[in-house]
Amino acid sequence: MNHGKHLAPGLPSVSPRPARTPAGLVGNTPLLRVGAPFTAAGRGFWAKLEGHNPGGIKDRTALHMVARARERGALRPGARIVESTSGTLGLGLALAGAVYGHPVTVVTDPGMEPLLTGLLTAYGARIERVRTPRPVGGWQEARRLRVAEVLAAHPGSWCPDQYHNPDNVAAYRPLADELTAQLGRVDTLVVSVGTGGHSAGIASVLRERCPALRVVGVDATGSTIFGQPAAPRLMRGLGSSIHPRNVAYGLFDEVHWVAAPEAVWAARRLARARHATGGWSVGAVALVARWLARVRPAEERIVAVFPDGPQRYVGTVFDNAYCRAHGLLGARPAEEPLEIAHPGAATVTRWTRCATVVDPLARPVGTVR
Repeated sequence: MNHGKHLAPGLPSVSPRPARTPAGLVGNTPLLRVGAPFTAAGRGFWAKLEGHNPGGIKDRTALHMVARARERGALRPGARIVESTSGTLGLGLALAGAVYGHPVTVVTDPGMEPLLTGLLTAYGARIERVRTPRPVGGWQEARRLRVAEVLAAHPGSWCPDQYHNPDNVAAYRPLADELTAQLGRVDTLVVSVGTGGHSAGIASVLRERCPALRVVGVDATGSTIFGQPAAPRLMRGLGSSIHPRNVAYGLFDEVHWVAAPEAVWAARRLARARHATGGWSVGAVALVARWLARVRPAEERIVAVFPDGPQRYVGTVFDNAYCRAHGLLGARPAEEPLEIAHPGAATVTRWTRCATVVDPLARPVGTVR
């Protein structure tokens, strides 16, 4: 039923899908055209605004992973959910815990923003914070080890294991369906890569429908996902110090690494130009999509997935004192990325592009095990 059909002219239409549970607020997010002045005149891209979910894009996977685990009997009624996260999945799991009746423990590190800590506490999640990164695997490995300890202390508890759980990938088919319904055709998909879930889930479905789809992955400098050496990373939400098995390397046509000052510039510029922005991942993805909109054919439909909104970043990306303290201001990114022929050709420290994408853990053909 179209509830807005008989409204007087000029009045806003009423939402066609009232939600009876918080889960009903997830999905069907808007698509915004991003053009000049953020992009070159006459060029632009479409931004899928996942910040319109209650907590961000990972609300989708949190609900899906929890529902599938309950169906299989891996997560018993009322059992505790325990997971490592830098933030967004924590909000999703708090939502899933409220929907399905599970207590939630979030294992994080000192980099989690105070605003997010406050939100998670308000939503009833218990927060465990590790204090020291591991020599190999950094903060992520330290968090994963702490998750194992918490699971052992709570018999019957369950960990979604977002880095390796195939349900993390399957959760994003509805998002791909939404893009198909909204645009009909997608020529280039620009996605940040962290656990690998939304990049693999969206791209695999869209490529079934658009075989010529170009998939562009966006990573952080200092991340090991695509074969770069590990280095300290300020950005949250994209990049990794481990190698998640959900990353579908074969789907990517190219990868871009973006540094923190470049992501900050893009996120702030996007906020002023289009009033739709987000944090580290959004800034990095928008920077790459902006370039693609200029160099790819004008008729190409480019979609950039914005995983969240700006709210949790008011004390980091959008805080001048924080940005000055970390050397993040005053450096406009180059108009073109650096180019390397192979992910191992050089250690990158600024926006860099590589059209060769390989799984850094894959054994060369003919290697004896």
